Amino acid sequence: MAPCIDTSRTTGKALLSQDDDSRFHYTNLFPPTNFPGRNSRSPILHTTSPLQDFDDDIWFKMLEEAKSHVEQEPILSSYYYSSITSHRSLDSALANILSVKLSTLTLPSHTLFELFTSVLQESPEITESVKQDLLAAKERDPACLSYVHCFLSFKGFLACQAHRIAHKLWTQDRKILSLLIQNRVSEAFAVDIHPGAKIGRGILLDHATAVVIGETAVVGDNVSILHGVTLGGTGKQCGDRHPKIGDGVLIGAGTCVLGNITIGEGAKVGSGSVVLKDVPPHTTAVGNPARLIGGKENPKMLDMIPGLSMDQTSYLTEWSDYVI
Repeated sequence: MAPCIDTSRTTGKALLSQDDDSRFHYTNLFPPTNFPGRNSRSPILHTTSPLQDFDDDIWFKMLEEAKSHVEQEPILSSYYYSSITSHRSLDSALANILSVKLSTLTLPSHTLFELFTSVLQESPEITESVKQDLLAAKERDPACLSYVHCFLSFKGFLACQAHRIAHKLWTQDRKILSLLIQNRVSEAFAVDIHPGAKIGRGILLDHATAVVIGETAVVGDNVSILHGVTLGGTGKQCGDRHPKIGDGVLIGAGTCVLGNITIGEGAKVGSGSVVLKDVPPHTTAVGNPARLIGGKENPKMLDMIPGLSMDQTSYLTEWSDYVI
């Protein structure tokens, strides 16, 4: 399905936005036929003051990356134009890519684009979280080539941003609409996050396939979660029934964290574990059922933030050389 592009954003002319009285940004947004290839002399131009904020920095970095990518692969010019360079802002580009990915024959992209744009415009905190998630992928995932690579191709990132919009709608009591977005995200990205779940900033859902996060789960800032992770309940309990994940936590692939338990800040959960009890801050839990490395009475304490370091094997020095 063709991307939903607002005609006001595809004139091919330089667009001017003023953030305050002293700072202007200029971006040459050219149509696909003029998108710079290897021999083009029509660069993306932008100027800004040394005091530009993180928002401008990451967005203009994405525009520069888009130009570089198309110089390397001119065949991508139309795709990058519709996805990145025809847009005035990160919000607009995000609303577009999500509307294209989540649309169906009966749920057209232009309808979703208008919905997503309206939510993002009234929720600057979502945009700030989007930037932090982009930075998280770029810094923590060695497979991430660029911000644009993550923005266009990482389904964990896209699923997380769609959830942020759905969660905003959930808090506004627009629950039927938010659940519809959850359903489409599950179908399109194989990631199932209930719109009631609360998720912080700087989140990396690495690979993301089969990640499930329940309604009353809470995920802190700078958390990294690999594929196949479930933050679920233990049965048919009602009320607050899902895990609470502290800041800086790393949860390895295929892990189940079940029930209203707490994974303390800076903790690490090894791949394939089943966690049924609280994990203290800055410790490592592994196994089925999960137990603390070093034992409950004297657990080995971590001196790094695993959600940032992405170190999943430091508790092993030799085969099976650890104490539970």
